[in-house]
Amino acid sequence: MRRAPIALIAAGGSGRRLGAGSPKALVRCAGRSLLQRSLDAFARSERIGGVVVAVVQDQRELFERELGPAREAGLEVLICAGGETRSHSVRSALAAATAAHDPEFVLVHDAARPLAGPDLVAACLDRLTQDTAADCVVPAAPVADTIKQAGADHVVTATLDRSTLWAVQTPQAFRATSLARVLGLEPGIAVTDDQLAAATDDASLIERAGGRVVVMPWTDANPKVTTRADLEQVERLLAGRSASLSG
Repeated sequence: MRRAPIALIAAGGSGRRLGAGSPKALVRCAGRSLLQRSLDAFARSERIGGVVVAVVQDQRELFERELGPAREAGLEVLICAGGETRSHSVRSALAAATAAHDPEFVLVHDAARPLAGPDLVAACLDRLTQDTAADCVVPAAPVADTIKQAGADHVVTATLDRSTLWAVQTPQAFRATSLARVLGLEPGIAVTDDQLAAATDDASLIERAGGRVVVMPWTDANPKVTTRADLEQVERLLAGRSASLSG
């Protein structure tokens, strides 16, 4: 079995806030789907041994049609059925990756971040390799805005120290055994469905279990597409990149 890092892509988002009539990962962005653009980061990396994409089971055929360019570039891409929530889907993808490859490291990526590139993939893997005590490395940008905490009544209860705050991105790099434990795939840590459902990223599960999560500063554009405005922003960034390459 190969030990090269494997990427896990969570691609089960509905696209409802985008107003899309298809899964969010299949929404077109400057002529290509978000999923195809997300796969580019791994297809262009010399470090990745393959990708597992977790999708809604009854939409499998829709996703298979999107994988041609990545496979033609030599990337092995498998599809597995996702789960009820993001972390359930990551658990399914990790189980499939472990069965096929037994990787030492895995990267978890959201299909809705189409601008991540091979430089970011390499930086995450390098940082995790260098910090032998780390269970997980997360790329993140320092928060520039003032952040206030408020209750359900919208009354401010605190102003947070932004020098300690980071806006976390994906891909996030994990030691495969550490991620497997916190997802309940290996014995040692009890995890409930409610805890998986509440996790907004898998690094938070490592934190909850007392593991070591390291922030890796990353300020290159890597936005997440959630709304139509986000999609338009990404398309503008892509247009700018094309103009700079052709200029």
